[in-house]
Amino acid sequence: MPLGKSFVMPAALLDLDGTLIDSNYQHALAWYRALRRHEITLPMWRLHRHIGMGGDQFVTAVAGDDVERRLGDDLREAAAREFGGLRDECAPLAGARDLVIELKRRGLSVVLASSSSEDDLDYFLDQLDLREIVDEWTTKDDVDRSKPHPDVVHAARSKAAGGDAVMIGDSRWDIEAAANAGLETVCVLTGGWSEQELRDCGAVAVYESIVELRESLDDLQFFRRA
Repeated sequence: MPLGKSFVMPAALLDLDGTLIDSNYQHALAWYRALRRHEITLPMWRLHRHIGMGGDQFVTAVAGDDVERRLGDDLREAAAREFGGLRDECAPLAGARDLVIELKRRGLSVVLASSSSEDDLDYFLDQLDLREIVDEWTTKDDVDRSKPHPDVVHAARSKAAGGDAVMIGDSRWDIEAAANAGLETVCVLTGGWSEQELRDCGAVAVYESIVELRESLDDLQFFRRA
């Protein structure tokens, strides 16, 4: 290594909901109930297709600008309360912790790239038993705009010291946020999107599960290079 230059470890930026925690459908149900409180009924499939966006983007995306102007903050608060009652039904996806351990073993910095509330993130860090293993994490307090805007990816990459990085996620919104930050995304199917959809959105590789991804790391150029 040339004198005067420091080495920055490459980083894996991991989405949380739908990637490490099986929570996408609980989030969809929470939003469904929140909207119904205000006599707005939208089909569950439509809500699910937008899970992965943060609440700042979600209301406009599913219900339009007028609903956002009138009810946006109330809906976000209601959805958070509803999800709080569903959190104990969410569970780590098989192999989630083992993937993080393997990434660390390979010398990567691991940052959870999430726009969850700090309370939700703390809860799931304990469920995953990753608090002492991951290098860093982000929450909604670290970003002005959630996915598909790149803010969370920039924040996570900054916490990884700004070196080479790859996103690992489960949805179109992860892929778009990473692409808007100049990064590639490896996806798993655990968020409820199909392989073809994720590839069409720009995923460089798609795996059925976290377990399959961990077993296939040597097939991916980024991880071989790391």
